[in-house]
Amino acid sequence: MVLGFFSKRRGNRLVVERQYGVITTTARQPCFYTHYHVPDTVMGRFEMLSAVMILFLRRTANSGAGGKGLAQEIVDAFFMDIDYSIRELGVGDNSVPKRMKKLAGMFYGRLERYARCLEDRDLEQLSIALAQNIHSVDADHAEMADLARWMLENSDHLSRLDEIVVETGMVSFLVPESIEVRRA
Repeated sequence: MVLGFFSKRRGNRLVVERQYGVITTTARQPCFYTHYHVPDTVMGRFEMLSAVMILFLRRTANSGAGGKGLAQEIVDAFFMDIDYSIRELGVGDNSVPKRMKKLAGMFYGRLERYARCLEDRDLEQLSIALAQNIHSVDADHAEMADLARWMLENSDHLSRLDEIVVETGMVSFLVPESIEVRRA
């Protein structure tokens, strides 16, 4: 009985690593930083990773226990990754919890706002939210329209995925180049 538990955890670890790797690889696509107006900075990368994580979490919100369990493990990996990155940037041990609390608040605020915009299929409000979070409160949201469109198309793509794809950590995302090819 105990041995089965450990082998299941090891199997989950591989699934979590694979799926989180796909999420981070998607968020690091150069086109987001070269053509979609996301600054190639530590915070810009946090914003893109958050956006992709939010797309994944929206999909898994409708999953069964297996998909929801995987989502929780991926959220844990996400925050461990952020914690590691903060420490790598030289933030002292005493300041890490305070920074983590702030970043977690930022992430969950974005999750709520982006999810509402995606649910309503409100491209303009999603563009505004992205502009305010990625640039500043008074930023021109027109620059974020392509990114908002990409998020909506990925939301549609993810909603069509079979549950077994989610539970086995095989979720993939459309990259902007593939969207442009489909439109042509």
